[in-house]
Amino acid sequence: MSFCLRLICYSFAVAFTIFSLMVFGRPAAAAEETIKLAYTDPFSGPFASGGDEFLKAFQFIIARKNAMGGALGRKFEIVPFDDKLQPAEALIALKSMTDQNIPFVMHCTGSNVGSALIDAVSKHNARNPDNRILYLNCGALATELTNEQCDFWHFRFAGSVDMRAAARIKSLPADLKKVYLLNQDYLFGQSIQHDSKKWLAKLRPDIEIVGDELMPFGKVQDFTPYIAKIKASGAQSVVTGNYNRDLNLLIKAAVDDGLNVRFDTFLAHLIGGPTAIGPAGENRLTSVMEFNGNVAVDQKSAAAEKIAIDWRVDHQTDFSTLNFLTMIDMLADAINKAGSTDPLKVALALEDMHYKDLDGQENIMRKEDHQLLMPYYVGVFSKDVKYDSEHTGFGWKNIMTATAADLTLPTVCKMKRPTE
Repeated sequence: MSFCLRLICYSFAVAFTIFSLMVFGRPAAAAEETIKLAYTDPFSGPFASGGDEFLKAFQFIIARKNAMGGALGRKFEIVPFDDKLQPAEALIALKSMTDQNIPFVMHCTGSNVGSALIDAVSKHNARNPDNRILYLNCGALATELTNEQCDFWHFRFAGSVDMRAAARIKSLPADLKKVYLLNQDYLFGQSIQHDSKKWLAKLRPDIEIVGDELMPFGKVQDFTPYIAKIKASGAQSVVTGNYNRDLNLLIKAAVDDGLNVRFDTFLAHLIGGPTAIGPAGENRLTSVMEFNGNVAVDQKSAAAEKIAIDWRVDHQTDFSTLNFLTMIDMLADAINKAGSTDPLKVALALEDMHYKDLDGQENIMRKEDHQLLMPYYVGVFSKDVKYDSEHTGFGWKNIMTATAADLTLPTVCKMKRPTE
Protein backbone atom coordinates (compact mmCIF):
# COMPACT_ATOMS: atom_id res chain seq x y z
CA MET A 1 0.00 0.00 0.00
CA SER A 2 1.42 3.38 -1.02
CA PHE A 3 2.26 6.04 1.56
CA CYS A 4 -0.48 8.32 0.16
CA LEU A 5 -3.09 5.59 0.39
CA ARG A 6 -2.07 4.76 3.99
CA LEU A 7 -2.31 8.45 4.87
CA ILE A 8 -5.80 8.67 3.37
CA CYS A 9 -6.95 5.57 5.31
CA TYR A 10 -5.48 6.91 8.55
CA SER A 11 -7.15 10.28 8.08
CA PHE A 12 -10.46 8.61 7.39
CA ALA A 13 -10.15 6.51 10.58
CA VAL A 14 -9.40 9.58 12.70
CA ALA A 15 -12.31 11.49 11.16
CA PHE A 16 -14.67 8.57 11.77
CA THR A 17 -13.59 8.30 15.41
CA ILE A 18 -14.20 12.01 15.99
CA PHE A 19 -17.57 11.78 14.25
CA SER A 20 -18.54 8.77 16.37
CA LEU A 21 -17.70 10.59 19.60
CA MET A 22 -19.72 13.60 18.49
CA VAL A 23 -22.75 11.54 17.55
CA PHE A 24 -22.70 8.76 20.08
CA GLY A 25 -21.01 10.54 23.01
CA ARG A 26 -18.13 9.34 25.15
CA PRO A 27 -17.03 5.68 25.18
CA ALA A 28 -19.12 3.17 27.14
CA ALA A 29 -16.69 3.23 30.06
CA ALA A 30 -17.46 6.91 30.65
CA ALA A 31 -21.18 6.13 30.88
CA GLU A 32 -20.34 4.03 33.93
CA GLU A 33 -18.49 6.87 35.69
CA THR A 34 -19.52 6.98 39.35
CA ILE A 35 -21.16 9.88 41.16
CA LYS A 36 -18.67 10.63 43.90
CA LEU A 37 -19.83 11.57 47.40
CA ALA A 38 -17.08 12.90 49.64
CA TYR A 39 -17.71 11.95 53.27
CA THR A 40 -15.85 13.65 56.12
CA ASP A 41 -16.17 12.66 59.77
CA PRO A 42 -13.80 11.57 62.58
CA PHE A 43 -12.07 8.32 61.60
CA SER A 44 -9.30 8.77 64.15
CA GLY A 45 -9.16 10.22 67.66
CA PRO A 46 -11.55 9.74 70.60
CA PHE A 47 -14.73 9.89 68.49
CA ALA A 48 -13.56 7.60 65.69
CA SER A 49 -15.98 4.82 66.60
CA GLY A 50 -18.89 7.07 65.63
CA GLY A 51 -17.33 7.99 62.28
CA ASP A 52 -16.55 4.34 61.54
CA GLU A 53 -20.12 3.32 62.36
CA PHE A 54 -21.62 6.01 60.15
CA LEU A 55 -19.29 5.03 57.29
CA LYS A 56 -20.55 1.45 57.55
CA ALA A 57 -24.12 2.77 57.45
CA PHE A 58 -23.41 4.76 54.29
CA GLN A 59 -21.70 1.79 52.64
CA PHE A 60 -24.80 -0.30 53.40
CA ILE A 61 -27.16 2.41 52.10
CA ILE A 62 -25.12 3.15 48.97
CA ALA A 63 -24.90 -0.56 48.09
CA ARG A 64 -28.70 -0.71 48.36
CA LYS A 65 -29.13 2.40 46.21
CA ASN A 66 -26.68 1.21 43.57
CA ALA A 67 -28.52 -2.11 43.35
CA MET A 68 -31.64 -0.04 42.58
CA GLY A 69 -29.88 1.77 39.73
CA GLY A 70 -28.16 4.72 41.42
CA ALA A 71 -28.97 7.99 39.66
CA LEU A 72 -28.88 8.83 35.96
CA GLY A 73 -27.89 5.20 35.39
CA ARG A 74 -24.67 5.77 37.33
CA LYS A 75 -23.55 4.30 40.64
CA PHE A 76 -22.61 6.29 43.72
CA GLU A 77 -19.13 6.06 45.23
CA ILE A 78 -18.13 7.17 48.75
CA VAL A 79 -14.76 8.90 49.15
CA PRO A 80 -13.94 9.17 52.91
CA PHE A 81 -11.91 11.98 54.48
CA ASP A 82 -10.84 12.02 58.15
CA ASP A 83 -11.54 15.37 59.84
CA LYS A 84 -10.65 14.15 63.37
CA LEU A 85 -13.68 16.22 64.53
CA GLN A 86 -11.56 19.33 63.97
CA PRO A 87 -12.75 22.23 61.76
CA ALA A 88 -9.22 22.88 60.47
CA GLU A 89 -8.89 19.28 59.31
CA ALA A 90 -12.31 19.45 57.63
CA LEU A 91 -11.20 22.52 55.66
CA ILE A 92 -8.07 20.71 54.48
CA ALA A 93 -10.30 17.82 53.40
CA LEU A 94 -12.63 20.24 51.58
CA LYS A 95 -9.70 21.57 49.54
CA SER A 96 -8.89 18.01 48.48
CA MET A 97 -12.53 17.40 47.51
CA THR A 98 -12.69 20.49 45.32
CA ASP A 99 -9.32 19.66 43.76
CA GLN A 100 -10.89 16.34 42.74
CA ASN A 101 -14.05 18.07 41.46
CA ILE A 102 -16.29 16.05 43.78
CA PRO A 103 -19.73 17.74 43.62
CA PHE A 104 -21.13 16.62 47.00
CA VAL A 105 -19.78 16.46 50.55
CA MET A 106 -21.55 14.57 53.34
CA HIS A 107 -20.79 15.26 56.99
CA CYS A 108 -22.56 14.01 60.13
CA THR A 109 -20.60 14.64 63.33
CA GLY A 110 -19.81 17.92 65.06
CA SER A 111 -21.62 21.23 64.73
CA ASN A 112 -18.27 23.00 65.06
CA VAL A 113 -17.16 21.24 61.87
CA GLY A 114 -20.55 21.89 60.27
CA SER A 115 -20.33 25.61 60.95
CA ALA A 116 -16.87 25.78 59.38
CA LEU A 117 -18.00 23.79 56.33
CA ILE A 118 -21.04 26.01 55.70
CA ASP A 119 -18.85 29.10 55.59
CA ALA A 120 -16.04 27.51 53.56
CA VAL A 121 -18.36 25.89 50.98
CA SER A 122 -20.23 29.17 50.49
CA LYS A 123 -17.01 31.13 49.93
CA HIS A 124 -15.55 28.49 47.63
CA ASN A 125 -18.69 28.40 45.48
CA ALA A 126 -18.73 32.20 45.16
CA ARG A 127 -15.13 32.17 43.93
CA ASN A 128 -15.44 29.04 41.77
CA PRO A 129 -18.81 28.93 39.98
CA ASP A 130 -17.51 26.18 37.66
CA ASN A 131 -16.41 23.92 40.54
CA ARG A 132 -19.17 24.19 43.12
CA ILE A 133 -19.85 21.72 45.91
CA LEU A 134 -23.06 20.96 47.81
CA TYR A 135 -22.90 20.29 51.58
CA LEU A 136 -25.26 17.51 52.68
CA ASN A 137 -25.45 17.64 56.48
CA CYS A 138 -26.61 14.39 58.08
CA GLY A 139 -25.94 15.10 61.74
CA ALA A 140 -24.46 18.50 62.66
CA LEU A 141 -27.51 19.55 64.64
CA ALA A 142 -26.94 22.99 66.23
CA THR A 143 -30.07 25.04 65.59
CA GLU A 144 -27.98 28.01 64.40
CA LEU A 145 -26.85 26.16 61.27
CA THR A 146 -30.25 26.51 59.60
CA ASN A 147 -31.13 29.77 61.35
CA GLU A 148 -28.55 32.55 61.68
CA GLN A 149 -25.94 30.66 59.63
CA CYS A 150 -28.25 29.23 56.96
CA ASP A 151 -26.79 29.09 53.46
CA PHE A 152 -28.09 28.09 50.03
CA TRP A 153 -25.36 25.46 49.57
CA HIS A 154 -26.15 23.69 52.86
CA PHE A 155 -28.96 21.14 53.24
CA ARG A 156 -29.56 19.50 56.63
CA PHE A 157 -31.06 16.00 56.52
CA ALA A 158 -31.43 15.69 60.29
CA GLY A 159 -33.61 17.61 62.68
CA SER A 160 -32.17 20.68 64.36
CA VAL A 161 -31.48 20.69 68.08
CA ASP A 162 -34.63 22.81 68.45
CA MET A 163 -36.74 20.07 66.83
CA ARG A 164 -35.06 17.34 68.84
CA ALA A 165 -35.36 19.30 72.09
CA ALA A 166 -39.09 19.85 71.53
CA ALA A 167 -39.56 16.08 71.23
CA ARG A 168 -37.19 15.45 74.16
CA ILE A 169 -38.96 17.70 76.65
CA LYS A 170 -42.46 16.80 75.47
CA SER A 171 -41.75 13.14 76.25
CA LEU A 172 -40.69 13.64 79.90
CA PRO A 173 -43.04 11.92 82.38
CA ALA A 174 -45.54 13.99 84.34
CA ASP A 175 -44.08 13.03 87.73
CA LEU A 176 -40.60 14.29 86.83
CA LYS A 177 -39.93 17.55 88.74
CA LYS A 178 -36.13 18.02 88.97
CA VAL A 179 -33.56 17.80 86.15
CA TYR A 180 -29.82 18.28 85.83
CA LEU A 181 -28.60 19.63 82.49
CA LEU A 182 -25.13 18.40 81.47
CA ASN A 183 -23.76 19.14 78.01
CA GLN A 184 -20.54 19.36 76.04
CA ASP A 185 -18.98 22.82 75.90
CA TYR A 186 -19.02 23.51 72.17
CA LEU A 187 -21.59 24.67 69.62
CA PHE A 188 -23.78 21.55 69.72
CA GLY A 189 -23.80 21.23 73.51
CA GLN A 190 -24.46 24.96 73.92
CA SER A 191 -27.37 24.67 71.49
CA ILE A 192 -28.76 21.70 73.47
CA GLN A 193 -28.44 23.71 76.69
CA HIS A 194 -30.25 26.73 75.23
CA ASP A 195 -33.07 24.84 73.52
CA SER A 196 -33.65 22.45 76.44
CA LYS A 197 -34.17 25.43 78.73
CA LYS A 198 -36.48 27.05 76.18
CA TRP A 199 -38.71 23.99 75.84
CA LEU A 200 -38.70 23.28 79.58
CA ALA A 201 -40.01 26.80 80.13
CA LYS A 202 -42.63 26.43 77.39
CA LEU A 203 -43.83 22.87 77.97
CA ARG A 204 -42.82 21.96 81.54
CA PRO A 205 -42.61 25.04 83.78
CA ASP A 206 -43.28 22.69 86.70
CA ILE A 207 -39.81 21.17 86.31
CA GLU A 208 -36.95 22.70 88.31
CA ILE A 209 -33.47 22.83 86.80
CA VAL A 210 -31.28 21.84 89.77
CA GLY A 211 -28.02 21.79 87.82
CA ASP A 212 -26.83 23.30 84.56
CA GLU A 213 -23.29 22.58 83.46
CA LEU A 214 -21.11 22.58 80.35
CA MET A 215 -18.18 20.14 80.41
CA PRO A 216 -14.97 20.03 78.30
CA PHE A 217 -15.68 18.32 75.00
CA GLY A 218 -13.97 14.95 74.57
CA LYS A 219 -11.42 15.52 77.33
CA VAL A 220 -12.94 14.22 80.59
CA GLN A 221 -11.67 10.79 81.62
CA ASP A 222 -13.11 10.62 85.14
CA PHE A 223 -16.80 11.49 85.51
CA THR A 224 -17.08 10.73 89.23
CA PRO A 225 -17.02 14.45 90.23
CA TYR A 226 -19.99 15.07 87.92
CA ILE A 227 -21.83 12.08 89.39
CA ALA A 228 -21.25 13.49 92.90
CA LYS A 229 -22.74 16.86 91.89
CA ILE A 230 -25.75 15.21 90.25
CA LYS A 231 -26.37 13.12 93.36
CA ALA A 232 -26.06 16.16 95.64
CA SER A 233 -28.50 18.17 93.51
CA GLY A 234 -31.43 15.83 94.16
CA ALA A 235 -32.07 15.51 90.40
CA GLN A 236 -34.45 12.83 89.22
CA SER A 237 -33.13 13.00 85.67
CA VAL A 238 -30.00 13.97 83.77
CA VAL A 239 -31.02 15.62 80.50
CA THR A 240 -27.93 15.50 78.31
CA GLY A 241 -26.85 15.94 74.71
CA ASN A 242 -23.56 14.11 75.40
CA TYR A 243 -22.72 11.42 72.87
CA ASN A 244 -20.18 8.69 72.17
CA ARG A 245 -17.37 8.60 74.77
CA ASP A 246 -18.69 11.64 76.70
CA LEU A 247 -22.01 9.88 77.24
CA ASN A 248 -20.75 6.33 77.64
CA LEU A 249 -18.17 7.25 80.30
CA LEU A 250 -20.78 9.36 82.12
CA ILE A 251 -23.27 6.49 82.19
CA LYS A 252 -20.61 3.98 83.22
CA ALA A 253 -19.58 6.20 86.15
CA ALA A 254 -23.22 6.51 87.21
CA VAL A 255 -23.72 2.74 87.08
CA ASP A 256 -20.51 2.12 89.06
CA ASP A 257 -21.66 4.61 91.70
CA GLY A 258 -25.17 3.19 91.87
CA LEU A 259 -26.70 6.59 91.01
CA ASN A 260 -30.43 5.99 90.72
CA VAL A 261 -31.62 8.65 88.28
CA ARG A 262 -33.13 8.71 84.81
CA PHE A 263 -30.93 9.52 81.83
CA ASP A 264 -33.08 11.40 79.35
CA THR A 265 -30.64 11.74 76.49
CA PHE A 266 -30.58 13.00 72.95
CA LEU A 267 -28.20 10.37 71.52
CA ALA A 268 -27.86 7.31 73.81
CA HIS A 269 -29.02 5.01 71.03
CA LEU A 270 -25.79 5.57 69.10
CA ILE A 271 -22.86 3.18 69.31
CA GLY A 272 -21.80 2.14 72.81
CA GLY A 273 -24.61 3.77 74.81
CA PRO A 274 -26.70 0.62 75.35
CA THR A 275 -23.61 -1.43 76.25
CA ALA A 276 -22.37 1.21 78.70
CA ILE A 277 -25.53 1.15 80.82
CA GLY A 278 -26.76 -2.42 80.24
CA PRO A 279 -29.46 -3.71 82.65
CA ALA A 280 -29.08 -0.59 84.86
CA GLY A 281 -30.80 1.41 82.14
CA GLU A 282 -34.00 -0.60 82.12
CA ASN A 283 -36.98 1.79 82.05
CA ARG A 284 -34.82 4.81 82.99
CA LEU A 285 -32.65 5.42 79.94
CA THR A 286 -34.37 7.22 77.06
CA SER A 287 -33.20 8.62 73.75
CA VAL A 288 -34.56 10.72 70.87
CA MET A 289 -33.92 8.95 67.60
CA GLU A 290 -34.55 8.88 63.89
CA PHE A 291 -35.14 5.12 63.78
CA ASN A 292 -34.60 1.66 65.17
CA GLY A 293 -36.04 -1.74 64.33
CA ASN A 294 -38.76 -1.44 66.97
CA VAL A 295 -39.96 1.83 65.43
CA ALA A 296 -40.59 -0.14 62.22
CA VAL A 297 -42.62 -2.65 64.23
CA ASP A 298 -44.54 0.17 65.93
CA GLN A 299 -45.23 1.86 62.58
CA LYS A 300 -46.16 -1.50 60.99
CA SER A 301 -43.69 -0.95 58.14
CA ALA A 302 -42.41 -4.18 56.61
CA ALA A 303 -39.99 -2.28 54.33
CA ALA A 304 -38.38 -0.42 57.25
CA GLU A 305 -38.22 -3.59 59.35
CA LYS A 306 -36.46 -5.38 56.49
CA ILE A 307 -33.76 -2.69 56.45
CA ALA A 308 -33.22 -3.25 60.19
CA ILE A 309 -33.06 -7.02 59.73
CA ASP A 310 -30.72 -6.84 56.73
CA TRP A 311 -28.36 -4.57 58.68
CA ARG A 312 -28.24 -6.93 61.67
CA VAL A 313 -27.01 -9.81 59.50
CA ASP A 314 -23.49 -8.35 59.29
CA HIS A 315 -23.38 -5.75 62.09
CA GLN A 316 -23.35 -5.89 65.88
CA THR A 317 -25.22 -2.60 66.28
CA ASP A 318 -28.69 -1.28 65.43
CA PHE A 319 -29.60 0.49 62.20
CA SER A 320 -30.57 3.91 63.55
CA THR A 321 -29.82 6.19 60.61
CA LEU A 322 -32.96 6.09 58.48
CA ASN A 323 -32.41 9.80 57.77
CA PHE A 324 -29.14 8.85 55.99
CA LEU A 325 -31.15 6.57 53.71
CA THR A 326 -33.70 9.35 53.20
CA MET A 327 -30.87 11.73 52.26
CA ILE A 328 -29.42 9.41 49.62
CA ASP A 329 -32.86 8.67 48.18
CA MET A 330 -33.73 12.38 48.00
CA LEU A 331 -30.34 13.21 46.49
CA ALA A 332 -30.82 10.55 43.80
CA ASP A 333 -34.32 11.86 43.07
CA ALA A 334 -32.97 15.42 42.79
CA ILE A 335 -30.15 14.35 40.46
CA ASN A 336 -32.63 12.50 38.25
CA LYS A 337 -35.01 15.46 38.28
CA ALA A 338 -32.20 17.87 37.41
CA GLY A 339 -30.78 15.49 34.80
CA SER A 340 -27.38 16.50 36.12
CA THR A 341 -24.98 16.35 39.08
CA ASP A 342 -24.42 20.11 38.86
CA PRO A 343 -24.72 21.32 42.47
CA LEU A 344 -26.87 24.34 41.59
CA LYS A 345 -29.36 22.30 39.58
CA VAL A 346 -29.48 19.59 42.28
CA ALA A 347 -29.98 22.20 45.03
CA LEU A 348 -32.92 23.72 43.16
CA ALA A 349 -34.41 20.25 42.69
CA LEU A 350 -34.06 19.47 46.41
CA GLU A 351 -35.90 22.59 47.56
CA ASP A 352 -39.48 21.87 48.65
CA MET A 353 -39.05 18.18 47.87
CA HIS A 354 -41.58 15.92 49.64
CA TYR A 355 -40.55 12.36 50.42
CA LYS A 356 -42.21 9.49 52.29
CA ASP A 357 -39.65 7.54 54.24
CA LEU A 358 -39.73 3.78 54.76
CA ASP A 359 -41.87 4.23 57.88
CA GLY A 360 -44.47 5.99 55.72
CA GLN A 361 -43.79 9.34 57.39
CA GLU A 362 -43.65 12.52 55.33
CA ASN A 363 -40.34 14.40 55.09
CA ILE A 364 -40.12 17.88 53.54
CA MET A 365 -37.00 19.81 52.56
CA ARG A 366 -38.06 23.33 53.53
CA LYS A 367 -36.99 25.89 50.93
CA GLU A 368 -36.67 28.80 53.37
CA ASP A 369 -33.78 27.32 55.38
CA HIS A 370 -32.93 23.93 53.79
CA GLN A 371 -33.95 22.16 57.00
CA LEU A 372 -35.51 18.72 56.56
CA LEU A 373 -38.84 18.56 58.37
CA MET A 374 -38.94 14.99 59.62
CA PRO A 375 -40.26 12.78 62.43
CA TYR A 376 -38.54 11.83 65.67
CA TYR A 377 -39.18 8.90 67.99
CA VAL A 378 -38.53 8.69 71.72
CA GLY A 379 -37.61 5.28 73.05
CA VAL A 380 -37.08 3.85 76.52
CA PHE A 381 -34.57 1.07 77.18
CA SER A 382 -36.69 -2.02 77.79
CA LYS A 383 -36.84 -5.81 77.61
CA ASP A 384 -40.32 -5.53 76.12
CA VAL A 385 -39.17 -5.23 72.49
CA LYS A 386 -38.75 -7.39 69.41
CA TYR A 387 -35.21 -6.21 68.67
CA ASP A 388 -32.56 -5.68 71.34
CA SER A 389 -29.67 -3.25 71.08
CA GLU A 390 -25.99 -4.23 70.90
CA HIS A 391 -26.88 -7.75 72.14
CA THR A 392 -27.72 -6.40 75.60
CA GLY A 393 -31.12 -8.09 75.84
CA PHE A 394 -32.67 -4.61 76.00
CA GLY A 395 -33.88 -2.43 73.16
CA TRP A 396 -35.71 0.80 72.43
CA LYS A 397 -39.44 0.68 73.09
CA ASN A 398 -41.20 3.55 71.34
CA ILE A 399 -43.04 5.80 73.82
CA MET A 400 -43.65 8.85 71.62
CA THR A 401 -43.78 9.76 67.94
CA ALA A 402 -43.39 13.37 66.85
CA THR A 403 -44.27 13.86 63.18
CA ALA A 404 -42.78 16.38 60.77
CA ALA A 405 -45.93 18.46 61.25
CA ASP A 406 -45.43 18.38 65.04
CA LEU A 407 -41.84 19.59 64.63
CA THR A 408 -42.32 22.29 61.99
CA LEU A 409 -40.82 25.17 63.95
CA PRO A 410 -40.21 28.77 62.79
CA THR A 411 -36.87 29.83 61.32
CA VAL A 412 -35.07 33.16 61.32
CA CYS A 413 -33.08 32.24 58.20
CA LYS A 414 -32.49 35.05 55.69
CA MET A 415 -30.93 33.07 52.89
CA LYS A 416 -28.91 34.69 50.11
CA ARG A 417 -29.58 32.87 46.87
CA PRO A 418 -27.15 32.58 43.94
CA THR A 419 -27.84 34.76 40.93
CA GLU A 420 -26.96 31.97 38.48
